[in-house]
Amino acid sequence: MNIVLASASPRRRELLSMLGVKDFQIIPALGEETAEPGLSPEALVCALSLAKAQEVASKCSETALVLAADTIVVLDGQIMGKPANKKDALRMLSALSGRAHTVFTGVTVMRNGETRTEFEQTQVRFRTMTEREIVAYIDTGEPMDKAGAYGAQGIGALFVEGIEGDFFNVMGLPLCRLSKMLEKLGVNLI
Repeated sequence: MNIVLASASPRRRELLSMLGVKDFQIIPALGEETAEPGLSPEALVCALSLAKAQEVASKCSETALVLAADTIVVLDGQIMGKPANKKDALRMLSALSGRAHTVFTGVTVMRNGETRTEFEQTQVRFRTMTEREIVAYIDTGEPMDKAGAYGAQGIGALFVEGIEGDFFNVMGLPLCRLSKMLEKLGVNLI
């Protein structure tokens, strides 16, 4: 089966490989990540993952299984995407310090004209961080391409006190949900 990952995310690529999916193409969606203003976090990640999947599916055969995802961090109703620069990363991490937030990921799978879009949400609780720790973490470069400016699977794990829900959702691809969605399309990963 031809599987196409509509993402340049090394984490999503790593997670698919971890599941034993060996032969998949990577065709990142190139369109602007924009959606209607005022959408709930759930609706936003679903709309963005669907737009990515549709863009990439238009370049593939109908029999290809296209997988797209979009992840955001939400704190006090404010959406945090990827930081624009180090100052933005400092703002985000300072706001997350000592607090709980929610990670939302929208997932879309398309195959043979059938489309499924769902979302997952996970609560993450950070310990209180010093400004020195935040600056040192930003200087590693790890936060710069991640929603909320941290990677729970990397150095950012030092700040995570607890997770309630799917850990892999925090990495950008909720594997349990993905597996159920694929089963509905007749694709079993095991």
